[in-house]
Amino acid sequence: MNSSQDTAQSTKAASNSDTKTAPQPVDPNSLSDQELLEAERASGMRTIRRVVPYLWSADAPWVKTRVILAMAALIFSKFIAVGTPFFYKGAVDALAGDLDPGFMLAVGAIGLTVAYGMARLMTVGFQQLRDLIFAAVGQRALRKLALETFTHIHALSLRYHITRKTGGLSRIIERGVKGVDFLLRFLLFSIGPLVLELMMVSIILFLLFDATYLVVLVGTITLYVWFTFRVTEWRVKIRREMNAQDTDANQKAIDSLLNFETVKYFGAEAREAARYDAAMEKYEQAALKTSYTLGALNFGQSFLITSGLVIVMVLAAMGVQSGDLTVGDFVMVNAYMIQITMPLNFLGTVYREIRQALVDMGEMFDLLDQPADVQDKRTASPLKVTEGEIVFEDLKFAYDADREILKGLSVRVGPGETVALVGPSGSGKSTIGRLLFRFYDVTGGAIRIDGQDLRDVTQVSVHDAIGVVPQDTVLFNDTVGYNIAYGRAGATQDQIEAAAKAARIHDFIASLPEGYETKVGERGLKLSGGEKQRVGIARTLLKDPPILLLDEATSALDTQTERDIQDSLKAMGEGRSVITIAHRLSTVVDADQIVVLEQGQVVEHGTHDELLTQDGRYAQMWHRQQSEDS
Repeated sequence: MNSSQDTAQSTKAASNSDTKTAPQPVDPNSLSDQELLEAERASGMRTIRRVVPYLWSADAPWVKTRVILAMAALIFSKFIAVGTPFFYKGAVDALAGDLDPGFMLAVGAIGLTVAYGMARLMTVGFQQLRDLIFAAVGQRALRKLALETFTHIHALSLRYHITRKTGGLSRIIERGVKGVDFLLRFLLFSIGPLVLELMMVSIILFLLFDATYLVVLVGTITLYVWFTFRVTEWRVKIRREMNAQDTDANQKAIDSLLNFETVKYFGAEAREAARYDAAMEKYEQAALKTSYTLGALNFGQSFLITSGLVIVMVLAAMGVQSGDLTVGDFVMVNAYMIQITMPLNFLGTVYREIRQALVDMGEMFDLLDQPADVQDKRTASPLKVTEGEIVFEDLKFAYDADREILKGLSVRVGPGETVALVGPSGSGKSTIGRLLFRFYDVTGGAIRIDGQDLRDVTQVSVHDAIGVVPQDTVLFNDTVGYNIAYGRAGATQDQIEAAAKAARIHDFIASLPEGYETKVGERGLKLSGGEKQRVGIARTLLKDPPILLLDEATSALDTQTERDIQDSLKAMGEGRSVITIAHRLSTVVDADQIVVLEQGQVVEHGTHDELLTQDGRYAQMWHRQQSEDS
């Protein structure tokens, strides 16, 4: 059985299956050139099918109206453009004395020349009117696609985001949206109109002259299109390589800038520059290949077009010499050939850009087709937190199938209790936090809040019910007030300041020259670690969730700052169910229950005093940390 049959049967089987499976990405390096071309063509057709609804929207009738009016303006402009050379011919014949004297008295060479100018002006006018009418349709499509992509990226699971590079992801979106704009404009307003104009000119040449002109025209255009497409297919491979190097260089640049401080710590500016330059060198080589092949393409196109033009002009000149044609006919043939060759000169560029746009949009639609690991059930209902009881029942989870992290873990957090999770690195503490917030779904067992399985409720309601203070609070590059207000949409200034006071950071903010309007810098780098944590606490206090998750919220801070923030966290947890993930045991001595984890299992649990009395794993960790502190 050949590969196409295999593919067909696999597709059929997939369509008949009750369970939808995500499309698996194919490694382009594993495909032959022909297979890659076929895959791109299939992707191109899929892309066009995805774009069409934005041009013919059922829920926005004005879109259809504008598309119809734009196409009408386009057709008018082409009819006028095709008729324009007739006025040129008439003016030349009038000046040469080849027109009927009566017609000359009625119209004259000057009148025909003015008519020629008006026809050219109307051609441009209708083209501009077409663009003006269509602009709103194009911008709407760009906006909706960009919003759909942006929304989908946020809907994707944490698993996807931690395996992607931010620079490459942003580049895919940027190129995809630009590709939509290019495709809408050039596919509708370049290729289609060009075909229409070629057909009309071919009919005119056949009717007014003879079949020889038509044969030469069709032959020239056929050779031109064949040559352009063949060379462009070759150039697309080089362009694909150039894009890959561009993405790689961009990723390296963004990665280096995001780690600006680390680069400085290790004096690695020269290393980073060399790394970036190496990527840019590969891009330069691919870009040079693109320039060289463009020169070859342009010369070949010019040779074919010039050859066709010369042959047609020779035929027309012979007709004038024999008396079968007038000088105006000679000029009209020349005008038609130039009129056709001008848009043809851009065919290679347009075809290549359309191909590239389809590839770029294909990458963006691949992103849109990427399924989220965690999805709400159709029957999912909002989570209702009445008491705040959290139960981890026989919890099992693995990031990879061959490496299980949690192995039948069971923990209960009573209403209003504070439960601390402690243990060595890799024991599964942070994983529990991610599962509680439903960044991932458990692979075995269940997590229940007030008896409701998290898999049976909506993700939004889970996120609303849980407030998280992470180890490193990341802030938006905006004002302090904006970052605190992020905890609750529509919060008033009084509510923001109340949360800041509760987090004991209001006085610090008030002392700043711009107060709550002070910019915090990218990722909050203008604030100290303790200040960022307090802003994070204020943000979570403003959210006012019934459940708190403190994920090593003070482990990155100095001892004094940690003690100050611990007071804020303790006050913050009053009346709420709190899960504290801790590395430093001194921060959890007051917890209602301490659960000791090791290799994804509970090895001990109890209060601080009970665990010390047991003289087990917790006691060993406690005494070791106490001696280190001493």
